Amino acid sequence: MNLFFYHLASAQARKSPRDLPEKYRKWLEEEVVYIISPKEREVFLQLETDRERDIFIEAFWKQRDPDPSTPENEFKIEHYRRLNFANQRFGKDSPGPGWRSPMGRIYIMLGEPSSVQYYENESEIYPVVIWYYEGKADLGLPNNFAVVFFKRSGVGEYEIYSPIKDGPHSLLIHYSGDPSDHLAAYNQLLRIQPAVAAVSLSLIPEESTPYLSPSIASEILLGQQIPQAPYKKVKDTYAEKFLLYKGWVDVEYSANYIDNDALVKIIYDTSGLGFVHYALEPRKLTLEQIGDTFRTRLEVNVKVSDRSGRTVYQYEETIPVELNREQYEAIKTKLFSFQDLFPLVEGEYKLNILLKNDVSKEFTSLEAEVIISPAHHLQLGELILANRIVSDSPYAQKKKPFLVGRTQLVPSPRNDFASSDRLYLYFQIMGLTENLRERGFLEYEILKEEQVVVETKKKIADYPTAPDFLEEFSLSSLSPAYYKIRVNLYNETGEKIAARESQFYISPQAYLPRPWVLSLPQPPVQDPVYANIMGNQYFALQQMAKARSYLERAHLADPKNKRYALDLARFLLANKEFERVMEIAARFLTPPDRYDFLSLIGQACQALGKYEEAAGYYEEYLSHFGVNINLLNNLGECYYRLGNFPRALGAWERSLQINPKQEDIKKKVEAIKEKK
Repeated sequence: MNLFFYHLASAQARKSPRDLPEKYRKWLEEEVVYIISPKEREVFLQLETDRERDIFIEAFWKQRDPDPSTPENEFKIEHYRRLNFANQRFGKDSPGPGWRSPMGRIYIMLGEPSSVQYYENESEIYPVVIWYYEGKADLGLPNNFAVVFFKRSGVGEYEIYSPIKDGPHSLLIHYSGDPSDHLAAYNQLLRIQPAVAAVSLSLIPEESTPYLSPSIASEILLGQQIPQAPYKKVKDTYAEKFLLYKGWVDVEYSANYIDNDALVKIIYDTSGLGFVHYALEPRKLTLEQIGDTFRTRLEVNVKVSDRSGRTVYQYEETIPVELNREQYEAIKTKLFSFQDLFPLVEGEYKLNILLKNDVSKEFTSLEAEVIISPAHHLQLGELILANRIVSDSPYAQKKKPFLVGRTQLVPSPRNDFASSDRLYLYFQIMGLTENLRERGFLEYEILKEEQVVVETKKKIADYPTAPDFLEEFSLSSLSPAYYKIRVNLYNETGEKIAARESQFYISPQAYLPRPWVLSLPQPPVQDPVYANIMGNQYFALQQMAKARSYLERAHLADPKNKRYALDLARFLLANKEFERVMEIAARFLTPPDRYDFLSLIGQACQALGKYEEAAGYYEEYLSHFGVNINLLNNLGECYYRLGNFPRALGAWERSLQINPKQEDIKKKVEAIKEKK
C-alpha cells in the first residue's frame, strides 16, 4: 500500500468546503478554484486547524513563485490581477460573478490571449468570439490553439464552443440540414465566415481532421489540457508531504518542502543481519556563508513502523556540515546525497525518513515499504545498479552505506548512466543450498522495449563471493534510451526459480554530473550497538525472548555503557524482573548517570513493596527533571501505602492540576478527604 494513502485512510474524515470557515472556503472555492490541483484540494480539505490552513496557503503560493529571490511572488500577483479583471470585465452579461463565467474561467487559467476576433453582429451566424493563444507549450498545451465562445441560439452569456459537443451547425442561424452532417454545416459556415469555419471542427490549427470531422484532440484540449495547465508545472508532492509530516516538522519548515530522488535497498551482512541502506538526494542544499566558511546543520529523523502503525524503531541525529571555500567551490554545482544505514529485524515495515536543513528551514522526506526476510530462506535480493565502484575501500572494517565487503558501490537513485559509464550490478542470493552453489546458474539480460539486446550466462560456482554477486557491463554499444536489466536464477535442472529486474537509463550526454556524498561510517557489525538496536526492535514487537537475548548480549559486551544498561533495565521492568532492574541500576547510581535510572529503580522498588525507597527516588527525579504526571501518581500511591495521606494528597492534587480528567485519581483524592 502506498504510504501516503495509508496515512490518508487513517486520517480524520475529509471536510466539505461548506464546513470551512468563510475565509478558507472563499479561498478554495473562488480564489484558487481553477488553479489548485486535485491533490492540493484533497489535502487542504483534511487540515484541521486555521493555523495549518494558513501555512498550507503560504506553501501553495511558494510552490508557484517563479523567482523566490525577489520579495514579490509574481505568479500570485498575476493571478489576482486576472481574477479582478475577470470579475470586472466578464461579470456584466453573466448571471453570476465574472470569475464563474466561461470567459472568466479561461482568462484566469490562461491569461491574456495573443489576439481576439469578434463576430458579434453577423446576420447569418450567432455571436462568436475567438481567443487565440500562442507559446504555451510549457503548460502542456499546443503551440497554437483557439478557444471559441458563442451565444447559444443568440441569447444568454457566452459559452465555450466544443467542435464535438456543439458542432458547426450550432453557430449557424439558418441551418436546416442534418445536425450530424458536419461537412454540410462546415461548408455553409465557410461561405459565410471562413475564420469561424476554420475553428469549427478543430481548435488546433496544425491538426488535420480526417474527413472534416470534429476534432477529438480539441475535446481533450478543452476537457483536460486547459484545466490542468495552471498546475502543470507545480510539483504538488509538497501537499501530501505537508499532510504526512505536519506533526513532525516545526511550523517554520512546513511550507518549505524540497523534492528529492531516493533509493532504499536491503543488504544482508555476513552474519545474516539485514541492513537498510538508503540515499536521499534533495534537489538543492542551502548553505549559510560566514566569511569563507559555508555551513548548515542537518537533522535526520528515521521512523520504522509495522503494518498496525506501531513504532518499531526510531532515531534522530544532527549532522553539522562545514566547508571551506575550496571545498564549496568543488561541490557548489553538484547535487547532494545523504546516505545512511541501520539494522532491522525480520518483518514488513513502513519507513519514514525526514531530512531537515536547520539553516534554510527546508525539509525533504522519503517513504518506502521495507521487507526483511529470514536470511536462511532462498531469495534473490534487490538489484543495485552502480555507475562506479571503489574496490579497496578504506572503510572496509566498518559499516557504511552501500559498502559490501571491501567494495564501495556508488549507485544513483535515478539509475542514470552515460554511454561511457560502466554498469556495475550488485545483488545477493540468500539461503543458497549446496546444490545451487555447485550446479545452479544465472542469466543476465539487458532489454530495450522488451527486446533482449545483451545476454550472458554464468555458473554460481564461478562466484567465490557468494552470496554476494557483482557483475560489470559495458554500455558503449548501447544507444541512449530506457532499458531494463534482468537477472534470472536457474536450478540444476534448468528451471527458472527466481528473477529480479530494474529499469535504467542511458543519457545522450557524454558525462553525467554526480553528487557529493555525505555519509558517516558506522562501527563494524560485531559492535554491541547493533545487538542493542535489534533488542529494542524485538521489544517493540513484543518478541520478548529475542529482545532479552539481544539486549543481554549488548549489556554483557559493554557493562559500563549506560545506554545498554538503561534499555535492558526497561525491558526487565516490563517483564516484571524487578530485582534485576535494581541490580543493573545499582551500578549507575553515581551522578550524573544516576538521574537517568531514578524512574526505573523507583518503579522496581514500588513493585517490590519498598514504598519508602521508591518515594525517595521519585522525589529526587521530580526535583531534578520537573513534573511527570505518571511519577506524581506513583509517588502518591507510595505515600498512601505508607499511610502518609497528606503527602499522597499533595502528589495527586498536583497531578490533577496538570490533567483534571483523571477519574481514578479524583476518587482517591476524595477518599482521603473523606477520612479527614
